[in-house]
Amino acid sequence: MTTDRRALFTWVAQRTAAPIAVAGGEGAWFWDVEGRRYFDLASIVFSANAGWQHPTILAALGEQLDELALAGPGMAPAIRERAAAALARVLPEGLDRFLFTLGGADANEHAVKIAMLATGRSQVVVRDRSYHGATFGALSFSGDPRALALFPKLPGVGRVRDPYCFRCPWGTTPEVCDRPCAAAVEEAIVAAGADRVAAVLLETVPGTRGGYFPPADYYARVREICDRHGVLLILDEVLTGFGRAGTMFAFEAYGVVPDLVTMGKAITSGHAPLGAVAMRRELAARFDDAPLATGLTHTAHPLGLAALLGNLRAFEEGDLLVRSRPAAERLAGWLAGVRERHPAVVDARSRGLYGCLEFELGFDAGAVKKRALAAGLHVATSENRLFLAPPLVVDRDELAAGLARLATLLP
Repeated sequence: MTTDRRALFTWVAQRTAAPIAVAGGEGAWFWDVEGRRYFDLASIVFSANAGWQHPTILAALGEQLDELALAGPGMAPAIRERAAAALARVLPEGLDRFLFTLGGADANEHAVKIAMLATGRSQVVVRDRSYHGATFGALSFSGDPRALALFPKLPGVGRVRDPYCFRCPWGTTPEVCDRPCAAAVEEAIVAAGADRVAAVLLETVPGTRGGYFPPADYYARVREICDRHGVLLILDEVLTGFGRAGTMFAFEAYGVVPDLVTMGKAITSGHAPLGAVAMRRELAARFDDAPLATGLTHTAHPLGLAALLGNLRAFEEGDLLVRSRPAAERLAGWLAGVRERHPAVVDARSRGLYGCLEFELGFDAGAVKKRALAAGLHVATSENRLFLAPPLVVDRDELAAGLARLATLLP
């Protein structure tokens, strides 16, 4: 690989960057220019849910290249409405109006702007352990320590503590608590002035800042609070959308429907850049006679939309939500066993093919990641947490073999 590195890498000092010279991939595997194979237990960055180089997605891209490879933001190629209609079919009734963006970070920024424009309010409430993207606005909505170098952030952002039951900020347990985590959302709305808060923006299932699963009734309570104060609920499904947590979207498991949903990453299974904001049709109707005062040169790009359509076909043809269940059971069983055997592991949790090993505080999970990569296993880590999120096409026995190898690398 070239050593001058004119193209910079993110979240790392360039002298210490150690990128993989990836050359190809298939299913749950990828390989580098030297032919070394890696078992992908992170779906690249929680994005390749349908696997590497999925033939259905590649075919959709090829067909679109032959038909029309580019368009402008004020144009309406045929694929624009086809993609919107297909995406609406996998979302709850009524969430069927879309703004197509370039990725998850700007989807979150645009969702907040839409909420502000629709309500005439200027405040937003988020959680401490949140990550909504690396653009300036998305980082302002996040609680990621990597953003510390970029203070001051945008104003008008209220923060609440998380429904992180394993390390409950209120020192209680799910069985006996009265959900102060939900009450905190209302307290933040009231403190900011309920008539000033446009939206509550939450990762349905937090990503690398937590990897935990909120209590079953948490979102129903937050939904009721938002409704009572006329505040819009935005759920960030950039990481968990498209089957990662066992349902098409993680919020389905909580029995709530948000006002807006943000998507990215696996919306194309990583095969092309794309993001989306889904919104209720009555919310979108507010822009029938008032401008949607935002813009993107490459909104609804034909190639991104083609990859979305191919991805949805891949999910349907391969029945990926059902196909992934045996592997998800294997992952859950493995996590439970690791929790019992390894004293440095203090908690293990999963839903679908989204698993998290939490080590004792101060533990450097990055060291495990380096050992895993040397052993041909690609995992994701953050602080004292290791994440396991293989593609939904992974074979159950193939996954078991990879996890057995990973177990030998744990402390």
